[in-house]
Amino acid sequence: MTAPLINGYEVVIGFETHAQLATASKIFSRTSTAFGAEPNTQASAVCLALPGTLPVMNKKAVECAIQLGLALGSHIAPRSIFARKNYFYPDLPKGYQISQFEIPVVQGGEVSFYLGDEKKTVRLVRAHLEEDAGKSVHDLFPAESGIDLNRAGTPLLEIVTEPDIRSSAEAVAYAKELHKIVTWIGICDGNMQEGSFRCDANVSVRKPGAPLGTRREIKNLNSFRNMQQAIDYEIRWQIEQIEDGHTIQQATVLFNPDTGETRAMRTKEDAADYRYFPDPDLPPLVIAPEWVEQVKAAMPELPRAQAERFVQQYGLPEYDATTLTQSQAMAAYFEDTAQACGQPKLASNWVMGEISRRLNAEEIGMDAVKVGSAQLGQLIARIQDNTISNNAAKQVFEALWAGEGQDVDAVIEAKGLKQMNDTGALEAIIDAVIAANPANVEQYRAGKDKAFNALVGQVMKASKGKANPGQVNTLLKTKLGG
Repeated sequence: MTAPLINGYEVVIGFETHAQLATASKIFSRTSTAFGAEPNTQASAVCLALPGTLPVMNKKAVECAIQLGLALGSHIAPRSIFARKNYFYPDLPKGYQISQFEIPVVQGGEVSFYLGDEKKTVRLVRAHLEEDAGKSVHDLFPAESGIDLNRAGTPLLEIVTEPDIRSSAEAVAYAKELHKIVTWIGICDGNMQEGSFRCDANVSVRKPGAPLGTRREIKNLNSFRNMQQAIDYEIRWQIEQIEDGHTIQQATVLFNPDTGETRAMRTKEDAADYRYFPDPDLPPLVIAPEWVEQVKAAMPELPRAQAERFVQQYGLPEYDATTLTQSQAMAAYFEDTAQACGQPKLASNWVMGEISRRLNAEEIGMDAVKVGSAQLGQLIARIQDNTISNNAAKQVFEALWAGEGQDVDAVIEAKGLKQMNDTGALEAIIDAVIAANPANVEQYRAGKDKAFNALVGQVMKASKGKANPGQVNTLLKTKLGG
């Protein structure tokens, strides 16, 4: 499907994502990467490149890069090199950043995802290892800025796409899928507020068939909501500028969530401005095929593969399978529930329904779910064997979530929610309802379905909600000659 034009213009977006790797120490030193330490307490001599210090590669960071390459179907370079990216900024203590340029460790690959019912694929250019810079702090001191170098040297993977994205919605869907992948395989915690997953969007517009337009890079988008707002604003702004006869200048811009606008921060540099050259202190990074195979053997089942298995093994619709594999925790919870009750579709409905509703309402994750998968499986089984109705099941669920009990059967008994399965007792109630409601009986026999529903309601009321609705319908129709 061709992306819709905006005022006659095609949108072209490429992404650069910095994923902070889940290592205990920095990429070239043993300094801690723990978040939240006092400013400048985690900046070692190696981080600052003081005379006499030498960087030493963090093996765990390389393993994370291999995992990402395997997850994205990329080529993992058997030999890659590090370079110095030279620029001056107050939070860059060395005056250069150790990164990769000519030969990155991860090359090519793709990220596939669904936008509505349509499958999209974004090609990747590369993913390279590099160290993070420090952080400038502008809101602590009047008319002054502070520098916190705790982040300096933190290991990153910069993941760069081809300019394949054609809308802000597609950009957000891509970013969410990449976020899911890096957290799923455990190489990044994905915390956008803490800067563990930072996205830069390169946005340009052009008339269909024209050469690529001049891009502007929106830096450090730290939420999916801000991402969509920033890209939408930038698209509108660029189109307005062009329509007014102005030329777009390549620049780095920041998004202000308070105003909903982007503003230029500096003219965008090109690769030549950074004067890349091989880092003389680091030898080439050599990754043996045996190491790649070891990492591959330890990799978890990937989300797309797991979704496909859920469709095949459990007969779930594609939508359910994709939703349930948004996180490993949710996928595992569903699978445990399905196996506990033997009803995978019902398990899927409850996980996507009541469980997700509760998690969203309380703003908690699957790690804090208050009804265990075994409990939910038992609850679903009690619906299936007609012990309780669907409405009663929701009452039991609420009780379990509130901590009013642990055993499903005990909660059902304590609350008196067991369905009436005594046919004789139910027939007596139905006979009494028919006798007490002759007008509804006549209306039903005259073809008015609402009258039948009213009779069902009276039976359910008389049974205090304990009658099996399906059984009520069957017996009532029989007695009414329907």
